[in-house]
Amino acid sequence: MIKRQTLTAMLSATVMTLGALAMSATSAQAGEQKFMTIGTGGQTGVYYVVGQSICRFVNQGDSGYRCNAPSTGASVANVNGIENGDLDLGVAQSDVQYNAYNGEGQFEGKAHEDLRSVFAMHGEPLTLVARADSGIKTLDDLKGKRVNIGNPGSGNRATMEVVMAAKGWTTSDFALASELDSAEQASALADNNIDAMVFVAGHPNGSIQEATTTTDARIIPLDGEVIQKLVEEHPYYSFYTVPGGMYKGNPDDVKTFGVGATVVSSEKVDNDLVYAAVKAVFDNFDRFKKLHPAFSTLDPETMVNQGLSAPLHDGAKRYYQEKGWLSE
Repeated sequence: MIKRQTLTAMLSATVMTLGALAMSATSAQAGEQKFMTIGTGGQTGVYYVVGQSICRFVNQGDSGYRCNAPSTGASVANVNGIENGDLDLGVAQSDVQYNAYNGEGQFEGKAHEDLRSVFAMHGEPLTLVARADSGIKTLDDLKGKRVNIGNPGSGNRATMEVVMAAKGWTTSDFALASELDSAEQASALADNNIDAMVFVAGHPNGSIQEATTTTDARIIPLDGEVIQKLVEEHPYYSFYTVPGGMYKGNPDDVKTFGVGATVVSSEKVDNDLVYAAVKAVFDNFDRFKKLHPAFSTLDPETMVNQGLSAPLHDGAKRYYQEKGWLSE
């Protein structure tokens, strides 16, 4: 028979061994934990929601990645963060993606050739809103009117200047070319200080809701020959539709154009990481679309190619090929 003391010693040794094995397994698992960081934007903006939404599904999944999406300075900061290795992915406007990859605009002379597309997100179209009593029904009707063209340095102003250049207009073609910022222009429209305002934004948008509820205002289509040419010549522009009924007094769909939000990465980022992010979104796509109103009209097949000027990341491409959205 085994003596009591010997049995106790054996049991103690067994418990210690099992404990050591458990600790070893836990350490191994901890060592295998992988992390993913996504650059977003300000905490009140849609870019922040994009990053947080991707992380939500990554963290709920079984890919082995833990995801975080800190607030950043948005598009340009995200591209630079990816380039220097601080971020794995980031959200960027489609025109910023184009300029970064090609070394143009704010990236003049410093092309980010390693930049890669992952997928497109919601549109951020140029939205022209005019008072119903202004007589403005088309883009051409802006001549001779009081128009807020946006504050210098803003996306509103930059895109409006592109349109003005394409039309051959200068500020002297307007009765007034005001430079109010986004927060001021809705009240200016309601107070009849301007006839029309422009806003580059995802929809629904609070300022446009304010403008259309405080006065009788219409969203004006931007789809004529000049706009068609802009979209054809610039790969970062796309046509978008502002859904009818989204804003008071605007029951019909309105076609316009603009940039889009995109998710980007770098060729240097591991294929499995990008694959995990893409899979987390599209395997939970119906749930993903409900996380913000701007996501409600997203369509997977257009997200694979719309507004993407940098080549697709191989990790993203693998998932899209598995789904049959891309040929081998």
